[in-house]
Amino acid sequence: MSLAQDSRCPAESTASDSPSSVDPWEEAYLRFERPEQEIQKFLARLRHLGAAAWPRETRIVELFCGRGNSLRAWERLGFCNLEGVDLSPRLIAKYDGPAKCYVADCRHLPFADASKDAAVVQGGLHHLVQLPKDLEQTFAEIRRVLTTDGRVLFVEPWRTPFLTCVHFLCEKRAVRRLSTRLDALATMIEHERQTYEQWLSQPRQISALAQKYFVPLHESFVWGKWNFVGKPRT
Repeated sequence: MSLAQDSRCPAESTASDSPSSVDPWEEAYLRFERPEQEIQKFLARLRHLGAAAWPRETRIVELFCGRGNSLRAWERLGFCNLEGVDLSPRLIAKYDGPAKCYVADCRHLPFADASKDAAVVQGGLHHLVQLPKDLEQTFAEIRRVLTTDGRVLFVEPWRTPFLTCVHFLCEKRAVRRLSTRLDALATMIEHERQTYEQWLSQPRQISALAQKYFVPLHESFVWGKWNFVGKPRT
């Protein structure tokens, strides 16, 4: 999709934008967690969902890879066949590791059919503008580039009691002043409000669409997250 079709990225964004024109969502994302904090979060998540046990030669593409800390986590686990995709040239430019990264459209991935063993999204699908259309196109593209015995791993926000509590705190200015992290989260939500609320309002449709394209091997809804691991449905 074009930059205009991701809720994080205004249409006029370019890789050469000056620091003064940095998108407010990206600025909030960058201060939400320090790089090492984000890497440790990804490591814990990948271990919990069983991805750390995948063969080390697995060809992995991380969609919505942002500044690349998810790729760093895979590297620390010993994986080396890594690629990343994101819509933001500025965020991708912050990654200087060995993985090859692309500024590309998740609905039209720059990869050949059956060329990847795993596709991973950790917090990007809820930025899609048109549901279910964009999500279905993204799932179809992921299935296209995966081998028949490949894997998908999705982690996205989900309306659980924990997330409802977090939203409540985000509305409290006094709390936001006390917590830089909570303030950053609230700012991100403010700048992605339309797609974020759209995503949270369609849980059954999203889960059903995932299962249309992928056979679930694990699906859980905990701590404000939807965790899905599956394989392509043939």
